[in-house]
Amino acid sequence: MIHRFQILILIFVLLIIRFQASAQETKEFDLLKDDIELMLPPLETIIDSALVHNPNVRFRDLQIDVNGYKLKADRSQWTRNLGIQADARYGTFDNFSTNTAEGQNPALFATKTNQLNYGAGTFLKFPLFDIVNRKNEIRLAKAELEQAKSFSQAQRNELRQAVIKQYNDVILKQRLLKIKSKYSETTRINLEMVEKEFLNGIISVTEYARITGIFSTSEADFESSRMDFRTAYMILEEIVGIKFNLTKKLSHK
Repeated sequence: MIHRFQILILIFVLLIIRFQASAQETKEFDLLKDDIELMLPPLETIIDSALVHNPNVRFRDLQIDVNGYKLKADRSQWTRNLGIQADARYGTFDNFSTNTAEGQNPALFATKTNQLNYGAGTFLKFPLFDIVNRKNEIRLAKAELEQAKSFSQAQRNELRQAVIKQYNDVILKQRLLKIKSKYSETTRINLEMVEKEFLNGIISVTEYARITGIFSTSEADFESSRMDFRTAYMILEEIVGIKFNLTKKLSHK
């Protein structure tokens, strides 16, 4: 799992280097004229970037590794009941022996010697609890591993949906910004014409105030839409974990 994760990071780094190289050649991007969907990386690339950078996804992937190692440990638990033991002792020992011959009383001999005594052997234990509970432990470890995999997949699906939603939200916010920009420009031109008519006494103060109010509302809607786009754009960068480095031209003419 760790090896696969390292390969994904390498692929992502290569994609970032490629994207940054192409971004340096990109001309100035005007949000009020150009289409941001054509300037952003492909959606799948953005999703892959988010999957690599997201800490929750990394946590779930590492949890799979943890449960995998736990399953291996549970499967090898039986080896703790099999082993080799040895001991060695050196010192002065009292040795007793008897010498018997037919028709004679036994003779007892006692001697002291410095010697090394050692022994070695193998052992195999069968604890009843381990035998009964072994299958349950392995089943539990397998269930925890499958649970970790399910959590990881659910986290990936959730992140993919979040990226898709935010990606489309950025596109929508830019299109709304274009619409409100055109409307704001129309009200500006209309206000300029009304100002001339008002100065020439053609229209009343009431009409002039009404047109001025429409223009002010359209300007406020445009600024609000521009901020909505900026917020959606920055959130997408935060989720993805990279900067798109688009040169944004947001002046309103």
